[in-house]
Amino acid sequence: MGYTAQIVIKRDGRVVYSKAQTFDRKPAARAWMEKREGELKKPGALNRTGKADGTLGDAIDRYVNESLKEIGKTKAQVLRSIKDYEIADMQCGDIGSADIVSFAQALSGQRKPQTVGNYLSHLGAVFAIARPAWGFPLDEQAMQDATRVCKRLGLVTKSAQRDRRPTLDELDKIMGYFVERMQRRSTAAPMHKIIAFALFSTRRQEEITRIEWRDFEPKHKRILVRDMKHPGQKVGNDVWCDLPDPAIAVIESMPKLADQIFPYSTDAISAAFTRACQFLDIKDLTFHDLRHEGVSRLFEMGMNIPHAATVSGHRSWSSLKRYTHMREAGDKYADWKWLPVVTAKP
Repeated sequence: MGYTAQIVIKRDGRVVYSKAQTFDRKPAARAWMEKREGELKKPGALNRTGKADGTLGDAIDRYVNESLKEIGKTKAQVLRSIKDYEIADMQCGDIGSADIVSFAQALSGQRKPQTVGNYLSHLGAVFAIARPAWGFPLDEQAMQDATRVCKRLGLVTKSAQRDRRPTLDELDKIMGYFVERMQRRSTAAPMHKIIAFALFSTRRQEEITRIEWRDFEPKHKRILVRDMKHPGQKVGNDVWCDLPDPAIAVIESMPKLADQIFPYSTDAISAAFTRACQFLDIKDLTFHDLRHEGVSRLFEMGMNIPHAATVSGHRSWSSLKRYTHMREAGDKYADWKWLPVVTAKP
């Protein structure tokens, strides 16, 4: 059973406004109707309703298609998936905090609270600029109110900080797997070198595949990381990062086959690493965990936070504090048996 709330306004026998919306509960239908009637009584409100304000789905499309900044594949995918929900078909001017909370509740039936939080965060970016930029009457305050309610209800939580680090035994198995693969297929991506570089340079997977030879300055022991990941700046965030000696040695062992030092796709690297872990029965280990291991290694070697930040590229020193939990002191990779293998030139 559903309840349809309908508002019809006539002037001189002519319908000048008509709006209907269906709800699962009668109180919700009544509340929407009373709220909308109150809005329409404000001076000039009825004249503004004659203009189509567009749906939330329209605003999402405009945001994805016309944003001057590159919003990233993940964010674009999340926003497009929101269009599969009923809220995307609502007129922007009709969306209140209760509608956003209902959307979050629908998400929570299939996704973890951390994921629901990401969805609302990405949607909040649309609410923040849709009105001033393109005239979509989305209420940013309604978004903020809904987010606060969702936190109180436990529908959203912050993403748990991941602290998984590979053991030397696990890395030994992985390196052996890929070295053997290279012996069988010389044309395969040199995953053993890519893994070692990720570990010693602390670089992210996407950053590794973008680094070009022109960005490498061995004399100054540094590399230019283009478009480094940053929550507020996706493009043009180019950062010079120091390179530890093992990372430099890995680069110098690579043949110059293209502009990129590692001319391979992130999807291929991720898939190869995942398959290797599955084959070797290594649980809950991702390629990104190599960065966590690499940063933690810097602190185990005695680096302070400012020094480690010059390698990792972190802008905020406070974000590096979680890496300072040390398992041991010193460099456990100093005599790593795979170091001569990954730095050997073809």
